[in-house]
Parts: sequence; C-alpha cells; structure tokens
Amino acid sequence: MRAAMLRRGRAASALLAMAVAAAVATAMLNLYVDVQAKLRREFRNYGANIVLVGKDGASLPADALSRVEFVLRGRGVAAAFALVVARTSDGRPVVVAGTDFERVRQLDRYWSVNNWPSATRQALVGVRALPVVSPNNQPFSLTFQGKNIQLTSAGTVQTGAAEDSRVYLSLPDFVSWTAVQPSTIEVAAIGSTEEITAIMRAIEQAIPAAAVRPVRQILEGEARVLGKTRATLLAATALIILTAALCVVATLMGWVFDRRRDFAIMKALGASNRLLHGFFAAEAAALGAAGAVIGFVLGISIAAWIGRVNFHAAVVPRFSVLPLVLAGSMLVTLLSAILPISLLRKVQPAVILRGE
Repeated sequence: MRAAMLRRGRAASALLAMAVAAAVATAMLNLYVDVQAKLRREFRNYGANIVLVGKDGASLPADALSRVEFVLRGRGVAAAFALVVARTSDGRPVVVAGTDFERVRQLDRYWSVNNWPSATRQALVGVRALPVVSPNNQPFSLTFQGKNIQLTSAGTVQTGAAEDSRVYLSLPDFVSWTAVQPSTIEVAAIGSTEEITAIMRAIEQAIPAAAVRPVRQILEGEARVLGKTRATLLAATALIILTAALCVVATLMGWVFDRRRDFAIMKALGASNRLLHGFFAAEAAALGAAGAVIGFVLGISIAAWIGRVNFHAAVVPRFSVLPLVLAGSMLVTLLSAILPISLLRKVQPAVILRGE
C-alpha cells in the first residue's frame, strides 16, 4: 500500500489496465451465453427454419400439427398451410392459402401487415394480388372446383416474396370451401444447429408421410453469425487482455527500477531472493485483485448496456463470473511479474547502495 501511494502514477496505470481487461472479460462472459440465446431469438423473426411437405404432393395427416408440437415441446412455433389455385370472378388464377393467423403472427414476424383478419370470410391479400382480386378494394369472390366463396379484404401483406401474390384465409374457412387439408407445415425451432437437426429427425419419425427439410439460408446464416460473434468476442477479449498484460509488464518493470534501492536494503538486511520474489508477486496479485473487482462492476454495466442497445432486453448479471475474473486477473499480473522478478535477482546491494 505504501509503495502504491508513493508511486500513484505507475500504480494507477497498472490498475487501470487490469480494470479494463477485467471489465471486458466480465462483459464477454456475461454476454457469451445470453448473446447466443438472444441471437437465436432474433433469427426466429425471419420465419421458419424447418419445412414439412406431404410426400408426392399429398396432404399431411390430420394430426400432423399436433405431432410437430409434441416434438417441439415449447422449443418453437409451427403453422400449417393449405394451398390451391382458385379463379377470380373474371377467370384470372390466384393462389389461395389457408392458415392459422395467430400462429403466423408468431412464426412470420417479418411480414408487413397493416391489419390482420379477425372475422370469418375475411382475407389477408398480398399487395400484388390485391389489384387482381379486388382492384377497388371491394368484396370479391373466388371459385375453386365450381364452389364460390365471398370474401372481404381485412388487410394486405407485403414480404417481397411469394406471399405478396397470394390470398390468405383462415383455415376453417379454407377447408369448408375447398375440402383441401394442409399440405405444408412451417416450423421455427429454437436451438443450436445440432438441436434443430435432432428435432428434424424426431419429426421424420413422428410423421413418416412428410418430407422434412431445413431452410438452409436461415440455418447456415444463423450458424455463421453465431460462430463469428463468438469468435469476435473471444478475439477482442484476448487482444485487450494481451494489451493490458504488456502495460502491466512495463509498469512493474518501472516499479522495480524505481524501488531498486529499497530491494537492495532488504537484501543487505538478509532478505533472500525467494522472499523478495514472493513479496513482489504478492503486490502484483493484490493489484490484479483490485483491478478485477473494479472491472467486474464495470463489465456488468457494459454487458447490460450492450443487451439493452442491441437486443432491447436485459442481460442478467452472472455473479458466478467473479471468481473466474478474479483468478484470471491475478494470473495475468503474476505472469506479467515474471520478467520484473527476474530483474530482482540482478540487484546488487553493495553496488546500488554506493550509488553506482
């Protein structure tokens, strides 16, 4: 404590370096688990990552959706779709889909919808299909295999994909009109790539009549982003810790040079090299411990800020990280003290005390 008070500048620079390294390590360890979960949750906003279709174009079993939900066990959301090509009143073809709008709202959050249907015989019309089925936004009729249905447009949907050219009905209205059962189920499963692969295998076993395939753009994109995020976190942390270690090495070497007369006197009074090494290592470890405590508090704040700004969600502080950060900081300072400690062996009391 006396040495630190008399040489505030050197002590403060080493303490600051360790506090920064400990803060980054704390933030990384707090974010490491939460970032993966939050990124996977963000990816679910981009829609399904698994698609089930009936083999050879056949409809899926009536209980297929319940079987999929049993496999998921709350680890995702699924929605069934039935598709037909109907005709407008002037004979123009249009793709009509039946689905559960509540499930679709959870599954496909990227859909831009101005108003969701809330009553029977209301349709959600794609922005490109609207001029075809209802140019004046009036009630319209569709025909499939000689059966007519009168509909009103509750709102429009825009995704920039095939959905823009379709008309969506509630599944009960669709089945009562066409008698066609769902032939596709889209699933947004939550988990790692290995967990999603396991879910796909379980669905294949539960529904042998379905062909199960992944949406590779979503799965591969998610894996790449998660991998790069983890690598970036680790690389940034390692770089900052290395920089902090170099700063601590320079500070401790300067500290030894400034205090060489003190160490010479201790040697002249009979202190062994082992005692001096232990004394200096204890000072370095104390410096690392103090930096770890300060950095831990800063790191929790940084992790909370990153979670709020990037994910709009809180990052739970993990106090179990403190022992790891404390041990790591002390280890870094002790490793940084190896070179300065080697200089202590070269301290010659007679030479230094004579002023040479």
